[in-house]
Amino acid sequence: MHRRSLLLAAAALPLAALPGLAAAPQGVRIMKSPTCGCCTAWADHLAAAGFQTEVRDVPDEDLWAMKERLGVSGDLASCHTAMAGPYVIEGHVPAADIRRLLSEQPAALGLTVPGMPIGSPGMEMGEEREAFDTLLILADGSTEIFASHS
Repeated sequence: MHRRSLLLAAAALPLAALPGLAAAPQGVRIMKSPTCGCCTAWADHLAAAGFQTEVRDVPDEDLWAMKERLGVSGDLASCHTAMAGPYVIEGHVPAADIRRLLSEQPAALGLTVPGMPIGSPGMEMGEEREAFDTLLILADGSTEIFASHS
């Protein structure tokens, strides 16, 4: 291989793939009701996983209007809404699922964990756990299972 070809190939590699260079932390903007404690616990889960979090208290009526504008219907809703890059993140979505979404970059609106399943991040209650799915919200508002958690 010629030196020029080698240099061009090296330049085409993403910096994050080079040894010794860590990827910059992802930012997540979280909008929540001022009275919700589980939302704060979820933000702490994301921060512990390496995400940079920005938490904003939003009046409930503004929060629900924002969900509607972002394409989160009532049956997909939870107690807080976040943005990670171009994606909406609704509810108690595990940090690993968000990381996977940002890595794979599917053509979608984002992820949701509808409701508030016990044992999901921010909803821990001792050893009690409910199985739940993280759903991928597609552009037309339909969903498909992105990850299952037991």
